[in-house]
Amino acid sequence: MQRRAWTWGVAAAAAALGAGVSTWRWTLGAPAPDAEQTLWTLRWQRPDGGEVVAADYRGRPLLINFWATWCPPCIEELPLLERFWQQQRPRGWTVLGLAIDQPSAVRQFLQRQPLTFPIGLAGLGGTDLARQLGNARGGLPFTVVLDARGRVAQRKLGQVTADDLRQWAEAIGA
Repeated sequence: MQRRAWTWGVAAAAAALGAGVSTWRWTLGAPAPDAEQTLWTLRWQRPDGGEVVAADYRGRPLLINFWATWCPPCIEELPLLERFWQQQRPRGWTVLGLAIDQPSAVRQFLQRQPLTFPIGLAGLGGTDLARQLGNARGGLPFTVVLDARGRVAQRKLGQVTADDLRQWAEAIGA
């Protein structure tokens, strides 16, 4: 009888710990005070050459998605982000993917799964930007939505859903 009670006690403690770690892992912090201003000064190399310049997207809604080729939920959400880009682009939206990865891995991935929205090769510096925007744990995927005034309007750590995208588009408009 004591052994069964002990086993149940250990199981309950493990469940509580797991819930606590899960909550800790997915909690977002406040963005750094100068995160938005810093963002608009940044530029990244494109996988196919040229540059992605953040300031070029100022003045319209912008969804920034931090992702990596080695991140399964990141890869799963990319087709959804591509559809969102195709649907919302005529309404003034931009989707910007910032790859936290090796350039060669991103290029190989994009040959297999082409994306039409802009991709920047952010590397580990992208992790610093994500942290400045409130992703204290540096987890992926991480998505930030900025309104047309250039202010952070939405953030999500974890895979986005069609409902997330619909709600963001309705709330921010164009």
